[in-house]
Amino acid sequence: MSSITHRFDTCFFERYAKISLENLLGERYASLINSDRPDLQDPEKRIGIEVTRAIRENKNVAHALINEIAGKPITDVESEDFRDIRKNGYAYGLDNEGWVGSLEYNYWALAHPMRRIISSKVGKVTSGFYGDFEEFGLYIFTKEDINDADVTNAIDQISELQYGKRQRYHKLFISQIQSLYCCDLTTQTYQNIVIDKDLRRKFYNEALNNNL
Repeated sequence: MSSITHRFDTCFFERYAKISLENLLGERYASLINSDRPDLQDPEKRIGIEVTRAIRENKNVAHALINEIAGKPITDVESEDFRDIRKNGYAYGLDNEGWVGSLEYNYWALAHPMRRIISSKVGKVTSGFYGDFEEFGLYIFTKEDINDADVTNAIDQISELQYGKRQRYHKLFISQIQSLYCCDLTTQTYQNIVIDKDLRRKFYNEALNNNL
């Protein structure tokens, strides 16, 4: 497998999630490693975080989200930003809608809307599919315009689905790339952390070049 293919496998988004959590929420998430079932784990702290996405099944939405993740809106094909993205494998475009690598296109094409993906992921955590951790988190990437009411609805949906279950999600993170909703499902409270373009680019570059 080439280095470009490896860097742009689906683990890119898991690395991005880990880097954003560590930078925005501190040392508690600094020791997460990329694993499976769930995607991010800290065995010592017994934290497990599943990373997923909830976007409309539309390739143009996926293209736009990739560009937002990079913090690099592309308007000039000769620009340094474009050359950087092309060099790293994002040379696939359609009608100037944006660029996305073939592996990422296949990954994002499987996405489900928010309510469906939440229902699926809660079903898996409550069944024990993700193992036995003291703190479970669900990190969702989305391109939709999420507001406070949407976040409250997501918290309510998860709470209803996992009511009375021993294994449950304790944290919900909804990433709109330009901001991250951090929800405590135990207290049903949340905060929204704004992420500017420079910080988005920092997360993107670190996720591209680092391994967990």
